[in-house]
Amino acid sequence: MGKTTIQELAEFGQSVWLDTISRALIDTGRVKELVGLGVSGMTSNPTIFDKAVSSSRDYDDEIRRLQELGKSTFEIYDDLTVRDIQDAADIFKPVYERTNRVDGYVSLEIDPRLAAKTAETIEEGRRLHKKVARPNVMFKVPATQEGFGAIEELLADGINVNVTLIFSVEQYVKTAQAFLNGMARLADERAGLSRTHSVASVFVSRIDTAVDAWLDERAAAETDKAVAARLSSLRGKAAVANATLIYERYAELFSGKAFRNLKDSGARVQRVLWGSTSTKDAAYSDIKYVAELIANETVNTMPEKTLEAFLDHGTVREAITADAKEAEKTIEELSRFGVDIDAVCAKLLDDGVAAFTKSFDSLLNSIREKAGTAST
Repeated sequence: MGKTTIQELAEFGQSVWLDTISRALIDTGRVKELVGLGVSGMTSNPTIFDKAVSSSRDYDDEIRRLQELGKSTFEIYDDLTVRDIQDAADIFKPVYERTNRVDGYVSLEIDPRLAAKTAETIEEGRRLHKKVARPNVMFKVPATQEGFGAIEELLADGINVNVTLIFSVEQYVKTAQAFLNGMARLADERAGLSRTHSVASVFVSRIDTAVDAWLDERAAAETDKAVAARLSSLRGKAAVANATLIYERYAELFSGKAFRNLKDSGARVQRVLWGSTSTKDAAYSDIKYVAELIANETVNTMPEKTLEAFLDHGTVREAITADAKEAEKTIEELSRFGVDIDAVCAKLLDDGVAAFTKSFDSLLNSIREKAGTAST
């Protein structure tokens, strides 16, 4: 049997993580099967857990058992999610060991209601780190202004961090700086830098969704056919251009003196992770945000449907390099037409935090209903 396209991606230098989790995926052996196909990690978020709990009966018995033990709704949520994360981490442990701790990670989101609270995020990250008790788990912190301090502090503690909800270049640069600061502090404590890892999760497709809607509206109102055609030709280009600019900054920052000093002490790069990579527009390829984001030393976390599509008809060839000239031209042209990519990214960050908080509340409500209790 030949290599899968996922395994070919790994040889090229890009890891594939699965962007979903559920009790069924774990219990049926599907996660192990995907590991055999080349998948080397897993991510989760409140929306994923909400869907897993609310749309199945897989958790019902455990919810009732925990409720009968007197657990609150949050405590039930905590136990359910930690169990899934621990079991998934155990499945990926051989990958973690085989890759010398580069891959094999499972990510758990810290309570999104704490996104604007630095001290509380740090405290919750430390609590979850202790409770999960697995070396190959990352804890997700959003790239908000309040989150950067928490990211630095948790990394300085030697806790793996998945920085999430990155949209803009500015957010990415602050994320990388928080990583460098946290790892420098960890180095000062003479701790093992090679055991502390982080990824910077850049959300991609949502940018095209927002920009394309604006372009469509503007093109429909445009009386000059040539201008309208040019507006339409920019559809589907903003997200990858923005990602390319971020990758350029990644290459700059991690070839600089600050990281070279850390690398000499055993630190690994904070890889860029492409998230939100399912195709939302039927006019685009179902693997658009995989094929167009292939880059060395990165991760692409895919929903199962996207992953299966790439296994079926994907090909591996480099799509992004540190040369961002064409990407800069795209962003500049969008700007001339009135698209402020920074403003788009800022709104998407706010929307993302709000959406995860809403999903978290929905998840708690689902647990409450299944437990038949109004406890909180």
